[in-house]
Amino acid sequence: MTRNSREHADSAHLHGMDRRSFLRLTTASALLLGINSRPADAAALKTAAHIVIAGGGLGGIALANRLSRELDGAKITILDRRPEHYYQPGYTLIGTGVWPRSKVVDAVAPLLPAGVNWVQEMVAEFDPVANSVTTDSGSKIRYDFLVVATGLHLDYAAIEGMDTTAIGREGLASVYNGPDGAVASWQAMAAFRDKGGEAIMTLPATPMKCAGAPLKTTFMLRDRLLKAGTLGKSNISFQSAQKNVFGVPRINEEVLTRWQALGIGVEFEHKLVGIDIGAHRARFVTPAGEKLERPYDFIHVVPPMRATDAVKKSALAWQTGPMAGGGWLEVDKETLQHKRFPNVFGVGDINGTPRGKTAATVKKSAPLVAANLIDVIAGRAPQLKFDGYTSCPLIVREGSALLIEFDYEGKLTPSLPMIDPLQESWFAWLMKVQLLKPAYFAVLKGRV
Repeated sequence: MTRNSREHADSAHLHGMDRRSFLRLTTASALLLGINSRPADAAALKTAAHIVIAGGGLGGIALANRLSRELDGAKITILDRRPEHYYQPGYTLIGTGVWPRSKVVDAVAPLLPAGVNWVQEMVAEFDPVANSVTTDSGSKIRYDFLVVATGLHLDYAAIEGMDTTAIGREGLASVYNGPDGAVASWQAMAAFRDKGGEAIMTLPATPMKCAGAPLKTTFMLRDRLLKAGTLGKSNISFQSAQKNVFGVPRINEEVLTRWQALGIGVEFEHKLVGIDIGAHRARFVTPAGEKLERPYDFIHVVPPMRATDAVKKSALAWQTGPMAGGGWLEVDKETLQHKRFPNVFGVGDINGTPRGKTAATVKKSAPLVAANLIDVIAGRAPQLKFDGYTSCPLIVREGSALLIEFDYEGKLTPSLPMIDPLQESWFAWLMKVQLLKPAYFAVLKGRV
């Protein structure tokens, strides 16, 4: 047993779990996350196809690694300017004082496979009719097949008065705004924790990445206040622009029940539309057009989210239906192949599907997209179907979390029979803070 394993096992013992149970659950979680599993190597498909991958986040890099191994002779180009890769599932841990910034930042170059053509520019325009993309420098790149992995756009500009440079000051927090924003958010939370007061937590009406993050931040804020002894002079209210706080009914019910017991108030269909940062006042509207203004000492802003401009303004976006307004990529929710351009696939947050804007979604869908793309390259119809799998280790306090897994239908799909998804546990916390990042990097490297 390694030193780290011994330390974790000792910690498990302190939390009421013996060493044998700890090792059994650690092994089970590794299997769940795919750390020790890899599909049997099949003969690589010979092809001279040029595949362009737009985006160098988790989905894009995972596809580059898989395709470079599973295709023989293909030219693979990945487009993304960013030299650093951010482990976004760690943002809530930084923003609530659990992790330092360094835990979520890694260099991109070592993550890319040998032979891939890395163009450090962003896609500014998609032209699926001409099978080409144009970069922000004006370069036009043609492709035979395209994988759209651009991620999404955090639309802070849709909130009047919002200034992301002010995060960390005047009680303003938003863990979504990159590693620096998460660090600044913790600074704002820590300052509020020390004195208490009025806290407002928000949720937008749009589809969003990591829909559990606003809930985790709310739970952790309350836990921080409790431990600091300032909970008694504080009030936490959660303002949801939706009719719920989480899209899976059973989990929504569980969270609301817990919040009621914890004294966290909730108001529904209250959409954040404006903020006066200096005056510490937030403005909301209801579907009936009622305008409300609320004072705060601390506010966690979750911005509306939509497709990136390049996708939203292109023929690749949904043209009709509920996903059209956000400009999301029009893919079949099962094969993740574009519904009108069969040589195009989507992976990750950009997909206009009912659910699935988490790293866990990419973990399960990236191998499927690779396999289905290879089928299309080989002249076959895509064979694999995605069920919308999403996972959320929902932190409820420091040292405890719920391990939630569900599909497109909102049905709970637990992978570990020994873990009740509605029973908080230290093990689910351990998965979040210790086990998920190694699993994530296995996905990045195309190993699972």
